[in-house]
Amino acid sequence: MEKREIREAIVQGHTALGLELGSTRIKAVLIGPGHAPVCTGAYEWENRLENGLWTYRLADVWAGIQAAYKELAGQVQAMFGIPLDTVGAMGVSAMMHGYLPFDGDGKQLAEFRSWRNTVTEVEAAELTALFGFNIPQRWSIAHLYRAIRLEEGHVRRLGFLTTLAGYVHWKLTGEKVLGTGEASGMFPLDSRTGAYDAAMLEKFAALTASYQLPWRLPDILPQVRTAGEDGGSLTPEGARLLDPTGRLQPGVPFCPPEGDAGTGMVATNSVSPRTGNVSAGTSIFAMVVLEQPLSRVYPEIDMVATPTGKPVAMVHCNTCTSDLDAWVGLFQELLGQAGASISKSGLYSLLYRQALAGGPGCGGVVNFNCFSGEPVLGLEEGCPMLIRNPSAPLSLGDFMRAQLYAAMAPLRLGMELLGQEQVALDKLYGHGGLFKVPQVAPLLMASALHVPVAVLETAGEGGPWGMALLAMYRKERREGDSLEGYLSQRVFAQAREECAMPDRQCAEGFAAYLGRYKAALPAQRAAASVFSKP
Repeated sequence: MEKREIREAIVQGHTALGLELGSTRIKAVLIGPGHAPVCTGAYEWENRLENGLWTYRLADVWAGIQAAYKELAGQVQAMFGIPLDTVGAMGVSAMMHGYLPFDGDGKQLAEFRSWRNTVTEVEAAELTALFGFNIPQRWSIAHLYRAIRLEEGHVRRLGFLTTLAGYVHWKLTGEKVLGTGEASGMFPLDSRTGAYDAAMLEKFAALTASYQLPWRLPDILPQVRTAGEDGGSLTPEGARLLDPTGRLQPGVPFCPPEGDAGTGMVATNSVSPRTGNVSAGTSIFAMVVLEQPLSRVYPEIDMVATPTGKPVAMVHCNTCTSDLDAWVGLFQELLGQAGASISKSGLYSLLYRQALAGGPGCGGVVNFNCFSGEPVLGLEEGCPMLIRNPSAPLSLGDFMRAQLYAAMAPLRLGMELLGQEQVALDKLYGHGGLFKVPQVAPLLMASALHVPVAVLETAGEGGPWGMALLAMYRKERREGDSLEGYLSQRVFAQAREECAMPDRQCAEGFAAYLGRYKAALPAQRAAASVFSKP
């Protein structure tokens, strides 16, 4: 679209705004009628380890959202010479699941307990056995059951339990709702009705009956709404929260809020059976849309849903690029001390490409990138750790390939279980920081997972763009329009991609690396037991 057409679309409100609160960045993306990003804004933030729990403070949530929106609105003013008074539709997404409790008056009762916490192993295992359905440690119900079992003081005052996306949406619209995909990570859904599973709700009530709680679980959970349905509208109070200048007008329609897993599926057009995507940033997870249910319960595989309720097998690993980023920072510090100058993106590109110069099996190097516990590996605690064979030479290429392999190894172990189920997958779409350097991570991951890995030209926008697409779908949906058809026919019909095929030599090298990785797991457990303590 020409600049004049985009300007007119903004004035007329033919736009959609997606907000996403990721693990390290809060980002806002504005799209126009052609679905391409028009302007963006971002804010960097980090989680905190407080009282033994990984958390984000809600004051930081709003500081970050306001900063990201301000930057986006500033871009609109600078590029098109007009203020941003309104948008056509809006949606909110955030890092999935976790625990965020409030009382009946809307007062926060406990710290936000994010997906990164691995403190609910006992509760998750007990609920999995009770339901006959895998309940991961990060799911809201596992955290709630832990708080009940420990008889935490706030539990009896619970009036509303939600996720980070649900919280922000509630504050902007007044609506206590969640999209289907995000709701499926709070409590299991019934695929036939799209609502929380009634039989499992009854089982949970019986399990906790002895605590004589003054509330029922269905009464404190958000309502479930599917993609395309009404999610409420921006209230005057919400408009001020988002834009303290008072310029943004209330009344903007919202789509249901989603988690970053759901927006990743949308942003890669991976919402139909036999499609899948890998999101690789602070954490790494693969989402595979199934043709039929799995034959049994796998503790390593989450069963969630697309934004329209289709069953999805999810392999989630807690850590991906954090250790790699730390090493890149060290190299940048070294170059600075030597008086050399190279941009951060240039350094990433240089180091990633060195990984391709390394041996297929990384020589004698094995790396663990775990910053926290890793359920897929059976680790309750994590500790970044580099191990190498003292008799093997150490090269930069081997070191960097080991860094990238470390990000992929836990995912491969989880994906092996889907292979046992004969799950059909035509292609995986990659998005997130790991894929920002062309051709490197896609080739290595395709070889590690034995499936083609493609990166769309829009992959850099990721989840917030996917959220904006869901908002636009809510705005433009016509009778009979499916999300799958909308994305395939109106958004991705002309999309360009780069696809990497598995390479035999790389695959054999990764297999050798993975063998050493699994053999060294006891050393990782021992190190974590020492170095994870304050």
